[in-house]
Amino acid sequence: MAGNSKRRGAMRNPGSKKGAVVGSGGQKSKGLQGKGPTPKATERPNHPAFKRAQAGAKADQSRSRRQKNAENTPETVAGRNPVVECLRADIPATALYVAMGIDTDDRVAEAVKLAADRGISVLEVQRGELDRITGGAMHQGLGLQVPPYEYAEPRDLLKIAKESGHPPLLVALDGVTDPRNLGAVVRSAAAFGAQGVVLPQRRSASITAVAWRTSAGTAARMPIAIATNLTRQLREWAEAGLMIVGLDADGDVDVDGLDLATGPLVVVVGSEGRGLSRLVRETCDQTVSIPMAPGVESLNASVAAGVVLAEVARRRRLEL
Repeated sequence: MAGNSKRRGAMRNPGSKKGAVVGSGGQKSKGLQGKGPTPKATERPNHPAFKRAQAGAKADQSRSRRQKNAENTPETVAGRNPVVECLRADIPATALYVAMGIDTDDRVAEAVKLAADRGISVLEVQRGELDRITGGAMHQGLGLQVPPYEYAEPRDLLKIAKESGHPPLLVALDGVTDPRNLGAVVRSAAAFGAQGVVLPQRRSASITAVAWRTSAGTAARMPIAIATNLTRQLREWAEAGLMIVGLDADGDVDVDGLDLATGPLVVVVGSEGRGLSRLVRETCDQTVSIPMAPGVESLNASVAAGVVLAEVARRRRLEL
């Protein structure tokens, strides 16, 4: 073996032998210092998981800023029919925009008269300016500016319900992202005697100009709150004595067997696509389905809410 030969020239000088030698490991002050357990992937700056976590945090912050700005920004209802409908329904408004040189018809005349009668500013603007104000929507020469919606606190809804003189009936939306569905649910809630509506803070539509219009003005009279955590809020209401009923295609009972309707109740409406989320479904005391003809898989979220709320109202009338 190299280095072991006794022949001249094959022997190494003392101290020059290669191979294992005494190193610094474990030798007092020169010993290697342990660095502790390996950090999690999300805590290591050069790891892809860390970069994904950072990107996700920035996206959440950006989303929160956009949501906050949206909550503080006035909305503009665009179009002749929508504007007239909002004014007829006494939706709060701060200004009516009328494009210069438009063809005046009965709807334009009625919108201007209703705005003037209510003390709403009527402003004549260039069509290009109205395009900008309405975000490029089909405005037909009319736009109505409505102020940011003032949400109630979730804790106030139960108080309002108890003071109504009727058994509490609240509506919760779980992931309904279409503002038209939101407005329609608010309208049904008002029509069938609910005392309030609660929305989750994330993954939910808010009261925008579209929701205002679809609600036909009832959003101005129906207390609507935003819950930071919908599941936790439902549990609090359950502890306060309310029964939680969720709409689900595979419900425990169908709407004809909804015997909980006459007591204190929260009706939870799931999203347009996936329905109730897992945690919300687990929080429900009962899930209810709507019988339908063969070949029809599901109903629009707002339509399903209207069917169930109508049944609740019917059963409550029979109790009187």
